[in-house]
Amino acid sequence: MNFIRATKDKFFFQLGKREKRLLLEVLNLYPRIPSAYQPLTKTANLKEAEASQRLLDEALAEQRTENKRQLAAFLETPQRFSEHEAGSRLSLSSSELEWLLQILNDIRVGSWVILGSPEPKLEFKLLNEKTAPHFWAMEMSGYFQMHFLEALEGRT
Repeated sequence: MNFIRATKDKFFFQLGKREKRLLLEVLNLYPRIPSAYQPLTKTANLKEAEASQRLLDEALAEQRTENKRQLAAFLETPQRFSEHEAGSRLSLSSSELEWLLQILNDIRVGSWVILGSPEPKLEFKLLNEKTAPHFWAMEMSGYFQMHFLEALEGRT
């Protein structure tokens, strides 16, 4: 994946055919962070904490549902990818790019949580038939995040 250029309101990236397919596969994994991953509080009144946690979980579920709907619409936009011999050109507005970074971060962090939040040096020891898809999702979402963040940095 290569950052081509940025204009005032658009970012353009070149993706090979395989990279486009990988990006679409990774994005289809959204959402990955388990719904009750982070408790609202650890030191509140139990009754109040449970009610507040339920409200938070409901709000997050609504947000994930809306993000999933927006992601489907985003990927179905005909001009999103322009195809040519070498692959595809992806165009994103600044807000789309930042939103896509949030989606990818959910996939990366969620995959890490599913793997048991391993320390970096231990990851390869945990790799087996069951964990490999989660490790792949974590690494691929990080790969795309890195390229998108570099484009944002280069623009400023």
